[in-house]
Amino acid sequence: MVLPTAVLLLASSPDKLTFRSPELWVYLLGLTILLVIALRRVMARQNPLNDELYSKTVAIEHVQSGVAWVRADGTIKAINASFASTLGALQRELLGRDWYEMFAQQDKARIQEGFSQMLLLGKCTLDVLGKRMDGTYAGLELLLVAVHDHKMRFVGHHCLIADRTRERLLEEQLAGVAPKRQERRPSMTRASR
Repeated sequence: MVLPTAVLLLASSPDKLTFRSPELWVYLLGLTILLVIALRRVMARQNPLNDELYSKTVAIEHVQSGVAWVRADGTIKAINASFASTLGALQRELLGRDWYEMFAQQDKARIQEGFSQMLLLGKCTLDVLGKRMDGTYAGLELLLVAVHDHKMRFVGHHCLIADRTRERLLEEQLAGVAPKRQERRPSMTRASR
């Protein structure tokens, strides 16, 4: 009953918009375009374009240091080849595993403390031992970076590693050589006197 009254009102007054007036159709067309634009922007925020996902995947795969995406439940969702090769494993062997399993038992308390720090500050850096599949250990520099969604809910974190095993071995060798040089040095100064 309300709709016929509104139609009669529009049709009876010449200064009001009618269904046949071009102004009404232009107004409706503009409103429709505005709604389509708003809807596209909302959809673009919810679902990233396939190009964006592909470019991020390619970039992560070609990073020289290890990168892993760990979900909020603590399982590894994605890992690059460099990370897997540092631990002597294939990528598919590490997917779905608990991320704490990748590190030495003696470092777990430090890693849990670093994880808590990452949750508070957004990131944390640690020097830890990574547990390889063959039972040996790799010296790693570990960077944890927290990730939150648009509502500031924790959704997971990035786990970035750099293999520092070679540098640590060289430091140990140099530390062993330094005391020997200090022992020789006093004897050389006595002989020259």
